[in-house]
Amino acid sequence: MSALTTLLSPLAVRLDVHVDDWRSAIRVAGEALIDSQAATADYTEQMIANVDDNGPYIVIAPGLAFAHARPSSAVLKTGMSWVRLARPVAFGHESNDPVTLVVALAATDSGSHTQAMAALARVLSDPATTEALQQAGSAATVLDLLGGQSPAPSSAGKAPVAPAAVHKILTVCGNGLGTSLFLKNTLEQVLQQWGWSRHVVVEATDTISAKGKASEAAAILTSHEIARTLGDVGVPVKVVTDFTSTTEVDAVLRDTYSV
Repeated sequence: MSALTTLLSPLAVRLDVHVDDWRSAIRVAGEALIDSQAATADYTEQMIANVDDNGPYIVIAPGLAFAHARPSSAVLKTGMSWVRLARPVAFGHESNDPVTLVVALAATDSGSHTQAMAALARVLSDPATTEALQQAGSAATVLDLLGGQSPAPSSAGKAPVAPAAVHKILTVCGNGLGTSLFLKNTLEQVLQQWGWSRHVVVEATDTISAKGKASEAAAILTSHEIARTLGDVGVPVKVVTDFTSTTEVDAVLRDTYSV
């Protein structure tokens, strides 16, 4: 059993669910967390409030929403749910709508789910596995596919020369433990492929903390919505549209370092 499938109970998998809107989609994901005893109903409302407060930044890739909220007393244990929709719904994202898959995370703290998030980033960066997940007919098949170790695709182009000094890059989201961690894992895949892992430290953080930490960073990577929230923080703020795409992150990193 992988770090990812340890957090995803068969009880928390829903396939081909009919919903009317994005709130209903998150409610189904929240009900799946309740059924797997990972969270209470209050957590579902917190996930919805996160989108109301911060916008649809949780739509981290075309067709994929990663629903979550901060750790709270509504989280009973760290867990995930997986909801594939029968018909796509709009979350209001300018480029990644409509959504067909909602993955929800309930975390007891900021660190207990990091391995699972890294595994999920690897799985969803593989087009063949993603296609198979779209066709999966049962919870068991979904878990089997998520438990596999698909290799990450190679980034485009030749790896440039690493910087002489150690740099820091911040990945930022509304609360610092969901989408920012997902983007961190994708960025770290690219850095590993470049051979830059020892030269660039990646830290996932929230919007408030990012403003205080910006002076320590070479750049910030985030979504359109969070970039607007951050404004001018004195360092380059780079927008990533597809948090699962090592190809896009590779291009953003090249632009950041002008290579």
